[in-house]
Order: sequence, then structure tokens, then C-alpha cells
Amino acid sequence: MTGTDAAGGPARHVPVLLAEVIEALALRPGALVIDATFGAGGYSRAILAAPGTQVIGIDRDPTAIAGGSALVAEAKGRLTLVQDRFSQLDQVAATLGHDEADAVVLDIGVSSMQIDEAGRGFSFRFDGPLDMRMAIAGESAADLIARLPEAELADLIYTYGEERLSRHIARAIVRERALEPIVTTRRLADIVAKVVRSKPGDIHPATRTFQALRIAVNEELAELEQALAAAERILKSGGRLVVVTFHSLEDRIVKQFLVERSARTAGGSRHVPAAKVPDPTFLLITRKAVAAGEAESTANPRARSAKLRAAERTGAPAREARS
Repeated sequence: MTGTDAAGGPARHVPVLLAEVIEALALRPGALVIDATFGAGGYSRAILAAPGTQVIGIDRDPTAIAGGSALVAEAKGRLTLVQDRFSQLDQVAATLGHDEADAVVLDIGVSSMQIDEAGRGFSFRFDGPLDMRMAIAGESAADLIARLPEAELADLIYTYGEERLSRHIARAIVRERALEPIVTTRRLADIVAKVVRSKPGDIHPATRTFQALRIAVNEELAELEQALAAAERILKSGGRLVVVTFHSLEDRIVKQFLVERSARTAGGSRHVPAAKVPDPTFLLITRKAVAAGEAESTANPRARSAKLRAAERTGAPAREARS
């Protein structure tokens, strides 16, 4: 769980906004909760502290699933871990015999465990292979920058990294890869640092480029959109959806989804009447995003960019997923 500056920031794995997440979940005894981004199990552990709760923990990273074995044993049958994409959370639950859930929690972003392991290639703090694959399968970041044309690479860095110097960075990458393949985090970070000048106290020059590549490699934004729709399908009436995001791209998706799903009309004016929309599938719990307090942000720098949004499922039918 991290923000845009986390790829270079030192911190151990700490669940962000933990108290706020548990409060928003409003757990009842015996509740079934889907922790669709299990990570190091911080949220799952806190959820299991509530009487009789059951948790389905999902993570696409096999190391996270393996690392949760001790908590599985400790939970004595109340925690089931599944390696899968969080966009498949409703299908995972159905496979386990559950057609509805009391709550879904999503913590979007790369975990500190992944960042702190040089071999995963998420961070420019360590020199390692330029990988960034959460599932440790498929196309890596090195593969991506080796094959993309300059214009596509620039668009990717601009769109997913919100990097205004994206075209200059793409040009430098293409020039350097012609001399020698770019296969390590250190080499890519050095290339970007020669293009993006930073002042003391600024984020590392390569932060936005690394973010963009990570999002693209893992298809994170599409995964998030699909996960929100899956949560809508699996949550029972009165069930809670709680989402923690770490940068504006993710938060915008969550905000737009919840605003759309909680709206009763589609605008209108004195000249054009408001259009009827389907019955709301969610009621907003948080009108504005909840941010970490000063104490948490000081203790855990990764919490500084975190935003929590939560909503309660209504009894209205889930809407059809966008094609």
C-alpha cells in the first residue's frame, strides 16, 4: 500500500487508515468479508478480531498468499486465502460457496513488501531487475519499454504517471535502449533523472515514470473498475464497500463510480428535465474522502496520500458492467 512517492520511501508494511477502515466496515458478528487485496494481512487480522467474522483474502501475488499461512493457521478456519486478481472477487467467493458478502475492502497499490524486495523491481531505491509484475507472470516493465514505440511510451508515462516531461523521457529511453537493453531499475532511474531535474525535498525524478509502468504492467486501473463492479454484484443489501487509494487516478475512478451508483437523477436544468436513472445501488457513507491524520502521516509517510471512500449497498439490482 503506497502513494506516488512510495517507490522510494522507506517504511515497513503498515496498514494505512486501519481504524477508519474497520469503522467504515461496521462489522456485525459472523460477517463474511472479502479482503480483496490481502497483502501482508493487516486489514484481515483486524477484521478477524471481530467476533465470528470470516474472511476471504485475495491477492495476485503468490508471495503474499504464502506469507499469510501463519494467519490462516491462527484464524482456525475463519480465513481462506486465494491467489487471484481482485477484479475476480465475486467469482472467487462463488467458487467457495458464497453468493453474497457483508463487506468488501480494497487497498489499491503496491505493498511495502513488494517495494522492499529488490528482485521485484518496483523501487528505484534498490538496483534490481526491471520487473514490477505483482503476479510474477506475464510481461514485465523491461519487456514493455523494450517494445513500445516512442509515442506510445510517452503517452503511457503521461497518462498513468501524470508526468509532464513524458515525451522527453520516452525519447531518452528509446535512445538508450538502442545502445543497450534497459533491464534494471537503477539504469532506468538514472536515465529519467537526467531528464527530470528535481530540487531538494522533491520526490525522486523517476517516481512518476515508475508509477506509470507499474500501473500499465499490472493493468491496475482496469482491474479497479472491474473490482468495483464485482463488489456491487457480491454485496448483500446493507453490505459495505471500503476502498483506500493512494493517488488521484485511482481515487477519481472510485469517486466517479460511487457518485454514479448513488445518484438518483442525471442532472438537468430549467430547460431540460432531469433524466431518470436506475435505482441507486449504493448510499454514500463518506461524502468526502477520508485522509490520514497528522499523527499517522508522520509515523508512516505512505499514509500521506491515502484516501478512504466508503458506501453501503442498497437492495437495487447490480448494474450491467460496461463493455
